[in-house]
Amino acid sequence: MFSADDLSIAQTIQLALTPIFVLVAIGNFMNVLTSRLSRIVDRSRHLLSEHVVTQGPDHDRLVDELRLLDTRIKLINRAILFLVLAAITVGITVGLLFLERLLRFDLEAMTAATFFGAIVLLMLALVTFLRETRIATAILRIPESYLTR
Repeated sequence: MFSADDLSIAQTIQLALTPIFVLVAIGNFMNVLTSRLSRIVDRSRHLLSEHVVTQGPDHDRLVDELRLLDTRIKLINRAILFLVLAAITVGITVGLLFLERLLRFDLEAMTAATFFGAIVLLMLALVTFLRETRIATAILRIPESYLTR
């Protein structure tokens, strides 16, 4: 039925599934970030078109919002960078699992380090995303008059 070598390959494939699920989560998270980035870029373009026609306090508010949008763009780009690096690191982890099996090298410590590195990068992306969402919610302040009956 299965030889010992076949079972080892099957076990290696099973071991590789966990990092692959992390890769799927990273892809889903990247989808969220790119959607947010797209909306921010659209809003920025709209405000840039109004930049030349506003004056006084309205112009100052517009510039303040553009600065916050610029910060949000930078944070989302940083989060996307962390996610791409995490995805690459997950790919390296899976590659190391198979190299360890096929070449019969002891790469366990390196494999663990790359997987840990991928999780750290994922956490950095999440923290960066949290910072971006905090700025986004700080921009939107609903006036008290809208909240009373």
